[in-house]
Amino acid sequence: MSKNIIIAIDGPAGSGKSTAAKNLAQKLGFTYLDTGAMYRTITYLSLRAGVVDNRDEVIKIAQNVKLRLKTDNGLTRVFANDEELTEQIRTPEVNSKVSEVSIIPEVRFEMVKIQKALGGSCNIVAEGRDVTTVVYPNADIKIFLTASIDERANRRFKEYKAKNSEISFEEVKANLEKRDKIDSGRKVSPLRKADDAIVFDNTGFTPNEDLDYLFEKIKEVLSIK
Repeated sequence: MSKNIIIAIDGPAGSGKSTAAKNLAQKLGFTYLDTGAMYRTITYLSLRAGVVDNRDEVIKIAQNVKLRLKTDNGLTRVFANDEELTEQIRTPEVNSKVSEVSIIPEVRFEMVKIQKALGGSCNIVAEGRDVTTVVYPNADIKIFLTASIDERANRRFKEYKAKNSEISFEEVKANLEKRDKIDSGRKVSPLRKADDAIVFDNTGFTPNEDLDYLFEKIKEVLSIK
């Protein structure tokens, strides 16, 4: 491959984008780009500063933050201004606000600038909610990953329970439905399927089955063994 390859994976919350992207990146030897972690970081910093509902202050945080993502044994570690926030950005509180933060055009503008720069520097597997339509519209392979709302809620609920979070399945499902509505209805970079994306509904699939299916598709498109 003579040029940098970009594999972009879109889809709603809880569809397994992160796991699929991480597994594919590891198998291909590509860099994994978790675009959602960037928006989570801005959300966390805004919550911590007590300004998450102040649009102007959230924009200032996005414009001034120094973000760095580091892949370490398959785990994406997130740093903001040299402070590691890998665990802090994965909480129900951040989840409940991240769509409201990511809907802000000025925030998206700052994050997309970083994402586009990364895409030109190495082979990547990127995942998010607009990577196939806005961030990397010319990606070599586009995948739209989805699953039923109950499947997605159950996956997220299990993640929270593993971290001993006090949240019910009904709350998780309601939060996902809210995020789906916001992500699909926002004016700037809404969640939607790219016309040339491979659609994969992985309801009932295990992460290994996801990986096998997607890897075969990628081999076909890139003509690799």
